[in-house]
Amino acid sequence: ICKLDQYICVRDDEDGKPVYAWKGDTPFKGHGDKSVIMLAALGAVFAMAGVGRIVGDLTVQWLPLDTRLAAVCAYAVGMALFTVIMGNGFAAFPVMTAAIGLPLIVGKFGGDPAVMGAIGMLSGFCGTLMTPMAANFNIVPAALLELKDRNAVIRVQTPTALLLLLVNIGLMYVLAFH
Repeated sequence: ICKLDQYICVRDDEDGKPVYAWKGDTPFKGHGDKSVIMLAALGAVFAMAGVGRIVGDLTVQWLPLDTRLAAVCAYAVGMALFTVIMGNGFAAFPVMTAAIGLPLIVGKFGGDPAVMGAIGMLSGFCGTLMTPMAANFNIVPAALLELKDRNAVIRVQTPTALLLLLVNIGLMYVLAFH
């Protein structure tokens, strides 16, 4: 895939000439900011409905969260898993932050909320790489490239996402408790 002028070149035809999918900004023009606001609002609705409290209660019941590392792992992996379910980290962020991030990492262990939030969002984006719910990142490219397996993009991205999630856990553990 290459960007050529304002068109996206998806593949070459039999004669070696590029086949263009769409003019660069046309499919998403005017929708990007509204989509982010909508996803953040969805997360806020879940948070106001008490989903964060419920997730937090279940997490505390099932996991021994008496160490910083356990809390960081629960938060980062929870962000990734909830993003897999929701399809976007913006919806997962308020829920997981209310459930684990603020009460445990910041409240109980005195972690830095800015570091926790930034690395937490990046952990959520690891989940985006591993889910068909994030169709614009994972399903649309497979269709544009005319791949036979529509989950091929997800399969290729998953090892990187898991490695990045481990790095995020390490970074949050070291940087949030300076």
